[in-house]
Formats: sequence, C-alpha cells, structure tokens
Amino acid sequence: MEKLLDMRVEGAVAVLTLNRPAKLNAFSNALLEAMMAALDRIELDRAIRVVVVTGAGRAFSAGADIADFQQHVRAGAAEAVAHFMRPGHRMTRRVEAFPKPVIAAVNGLAFGGGCELVEATHLALAAESAVFCKSEVNIGIIPTFGGTQRLPRNVGRKAATELILTGRRFSAAEAARLGLVNRVVADDALMAATMALAEELAAKPPLTLAAALSAIHRGMDAAIDDGLAIEEAAFARIVPTADAREGIAAFLERREPAYRGE
Repeated sequence: MEKLLDMRVEGAVAVLTLNRPAKLNAFSNALLEAMMAALDRIELDRAIRVVVVTGAGRAFSAGADIADFQQHVRAGAAEAVAHFMRPGHRMTRRVEAFPKPVIAAVNGLAFGGGCELVEATHLALAAESAVFCKSEVNIGIIPTFGGTQRLPRNVGRKAATELILTGRRFSAAEAARLGLVNRVVADDALMAATMALAEELAAKPPLTLAAALSAIHRGMDAAIDDGLAIEEAAFARIVPTADAREGIAAFLERREPAYRGE
C-alpha cells in the first residue's frame, strides 16, 4: 500500500514528506487525512518542537489530485465543498494554528493547494528552482484550500489578486520578494538550511514559541486594541513558566539557557 506521507524525527524536529511523487504529491483526501493524523501525533509528543514539511521528488505539491477532485465535482457543488474543499480547509487551518512552528521546505512545484499549504505555514524556505502558481483559474475554479484569504495576508491584496486571476507561474525569487517565502537557497542546500532553522527554533522555549504563534495568528484579524489584549494575555501565561525564569536567569548569569517546556 502506498505510504502517502513519510514522517521521520531528527532530534526535536519532525520532517513530513508528501510522498506521491508520481502524482507530483497532489492532495487526495487520503493524503489530507494523513497530514491531519501526523499533526495530531506531533502535537501530543512533547519531544517534538518543530515541524518541517517538504515533498518527495521534483514537486512540493502540484495541488489537488484532479482525478479525485473531478469525482466530487461530478456529484455536485455540495459534495465538492463538503468532501474536498472543507478537508483542505481543515488541513491548512490546522497548520496555520499549530502550536509548534511549521516550516515549508519548498523543493519544487508548489501549485494550487501546494501553494496554499506554503501560505499556511509559519515560515518557508524555497529552492532556487522552485516554481509557484495559483493555478486553479486555469481549470475554471477558484482556490480551494484558503488561497483567496491567506495569499492576500501573505503578499498584499493587489499582488494576490494578480496571481489568483492570471494563474501565472512565478519563481522562488519572486515568492521571496513578495513575502510568500522567507528566503531562497540553492537546491542542494534546501534541507540543510531548513533543518538549521528548525534546530535553531527547537532550542527556544516551546511554550513561548506557542504563545507567540497564537498571538500572531489570532491578532491577524483583530483590531489593534484587541490584538494588544491578545498579546497581554499571552505574556501573562508565559511569565510564570519555569522556562521564562530560566531564560532570565541564564541571561543574568551569562550562560546558555536550558529550556524544558515547563
């Protein structure tokens, strides 16, 4: 049986590899379910502090499995929304709100839903040869995994509108210029650079990272005063933690902190 998603753990970092290379790692319902199950497992494992997502072969993900998607479309709009679009929404919302940093290592094509997964991750690195595309318009539909909402939040309304309406391909360099990815690295350095970033984050206090991620995520749609209240509440949760005490003590004692996630 095809293993749709490979998961390996290196130290405190879980690496999830979309594993349908013959289909350019296109998302089927089964792959979406595998992603959700892996994230559930990772969230409960205190030893894992950071998640990396990448793709097998020459693609990160080419988006939806069109043959799978067509079956839902033929059954009507309600079927397509309930059994394809909403599972995609659940997966990208899970990634976006995940309490541990999720980093995309974009190794190749990131089209449609693949691009939308990048939009949902907290950080992203891309190989120089990676190519992005909001390709849905080219088959007569709109983005299905949250792209109409997240891409404008990533790159701004006008840039997002152009990419969604034209369905044109754009390079990793343009993705970095727009703010969709944090930086571009040589193809053969992608995983090393991504793992270095992941390990850097894994050394930080995990409860503090979770609080920061939550405040950023919840504050995106809030008025500034509401956002500041979210920040205050997050700060108040962190101050009493052992890790906060350890961080301050280590700074004053001029030593490296040892964070335990407590």
